[in-house]
Amino acid sequence: MSEAWIIDCVRTPRGRGKKDAGALYNIHPQELFAQTLNALVDRNSLDPRDVEDVVVGTVSEIEDQGGCIARMSVLAAGWPAEATGVSLNRFCGSGLQAVNFAAMGVLSGQQELVIGGGVESMSRVPLGSDKSGLDGHNRHLRELHPLVPQGVSADLIATLEGFSREDCDRFALESQKRCDHAIKSGYFKKSVVPVKDLDGKVVLDREEYPRPETTLEGLGKLEPSFLGMGAYRMKDGPLTFDQKAKSRYPQIESVDHVHTAGNSSGIVDGAGVVLLASPEYAKSRGWKPRARIIATATYGDEPIIMLTAPVPATRRVLKKAGMSVGDIDLFEINEAFSAVPLKVMKDLEIPHEKVNVNGGAIAMGHPLGATGAMLVGTVLDELERRDKRTALVTMCIGGGMGISTILERI
Repeated sequence: MSEAWIIDCVRTPRGRGKKDAGALYNIHPQELFAQTLNALVDRNSLDPRDVEDVVVGTVSEIEDQGGCIARMSVLAAGWPAEATGVSLNRFCGSGLQAVNFAAMGVLSGQQELVIGGGVESMSRVPLGSDKSGLDGHNRHLRELHPLVPQGVSADLIATLEGFSREDCDRFALESQKRCDHAIKSGYFKKSVVPVKDLDGKVVLDREEYPRPETTLEGLGKLEPSFLGMGAYRMKDGPLTFDQKAKSRYPQIESVDHVHTAGNSSGIVDGAGVVLLASPEYAKSRGWKPRARIIATATYGDEPIIMLTAPVPATRRVLKKAGMSVGDIDLFEINEAFSAVPLKVMKDLEIPHEKVNVNGGAIAMGHPLGATGAMLVGTVLDELERRDKRTALVTMCIGGGMGISTILERI
């Protein structure tokens, strides 16, 4: 079996995911992803004809993001017709899954040069645009698993684990502080490329979402985001979402709604890519590898609580790699909601000083299909800056899934 070498990682800054208000709203998502592709070309003297596939994660595959956005983005980038692309949706884990699939192609020996990444324009294609609901409107599935919205699931985790509102707010505040320090120190400059319009004018060259002025007092004044949602009753069912959660977890008296707009991930636009090559191809081009993919894993957990699977997914990937938590220098645990990284750190006994050291999605936002690829680049940059060796990226995923990837610097 070959190795899968990471040659380069590129991402856009994240723009606020609001119609007419975010800097990236007027950039078509195909163009957004195309710019990251061409950044790889420029930075690495890459010949697009050699790229055997472009694997792209996108969650809302409809409207501007429909029609196999991978292939359309390749064409929008002006790449030759020989270049192909494939799109996938593993909810919030889509970008990381795209990188993992690209790595698998190289590891298997079937491909020599593949790009994995993701894109999401949440300002143009808001979450829920595909109108699939929580379960594809399948009543039989609803009887088996009375799914609830992710925000209610996050509050359920906090309730079961005893994470208070202040616990979640303090984690969020730390994310903002770490992100602000990283931005002021220039830690993201290596991988971030400016986004331009079709006339070549730069429309965004920095993170647009962070709120460095955040305080614990300010966070404490925010209203719970999912209190009303928890009390909502679907037309064809007798239970509210909170009651559905309690029916599966009767040990709780009620769901404690602790998550707010301040301690949950932000809605943003963005794209990210990872260039992977076989050692043979890389050597033929004189490329110096930055890291190798050591192991990947996915894992399913109870779908109503939904967001706990990063724990077993991480245990699985560590077992595959023959490693322990102590062998990992840096962790990226996607900050979908504060309770998610808090639970992963608690269950796996991971010290906070190793986790999301430059902040996370609470501070910078979570461009669904792109985040996983972005996290790979972010943690690799930080490994190099700190002269450390190993990193693990893990994410919670809708429907009760988790995904984890271990990479090692070369």
